[in-house]
Amino acid sequence: MLNKPFGILSQHSDEGNRLGWGSLGLPFPSDVYSIGRLDADSEGLLLFTNNNRLKTRLLDPKEGHARTYHVQVEGKASPEQLAQLQAPMTLQIKGKSFTTQGCTARTITPSWPPRTPPIRVRKSVPDSWLELTLYEGKNRQVRRMTAAVGLPTLRLIRVAMGDWELGDLGTGEWKELTNNSIS
Repeated sequence: MLNKPFGILSQHSDEGNRLGWGSLGLPFPSDVYSIGRLDADSEGLLLFTNNNRLKTRLLDPKEGHARTYHVQVEGKASPEQLAQLQAPMTLQIKGKSFTTQGCTARTITPSWPPRTPPIRVRKSVPDSWLELTLYEGKNRQVRRMTAAVGLPTLRLIRVAMGDWELGDLGTGEWKELTNNSIS
């Protein structure tokens, strides 16, 4: 389990001018791959395994594993915007219409340290934090959902996936999960 830093890809190798997680010097065996994806602009929980059964179970949409995100957005979320986020919505993803499942959404006050580099700040527009729990994961889905309700994402941190939580793992830190923590 890794707390993926901003600017790092969810793949081992570098691509273009972006560094892959391999650049972090993690002592993982060569047959270990990340489970799921976080784009380079996102941070947080990234799981790794060489167990294909576990990987399939966690990524199969039929399994419906929760993915929880803390999302800093531009603007203050109204009750109407939270209701829109919780209801299924139709998004355009890679040129195709996709209707999301419902999710949970609420405002929060987290204590995340500032990001390096810092987020864009506009003096005339406040920002706020949301917690979203989804049971699916399409390309940039959280960012598309918040934008669709008028709350552009400034910062995105995955804090939980299935039964695993980021907890107090610092940016760039990792820990090995024991067989007892994998069910």
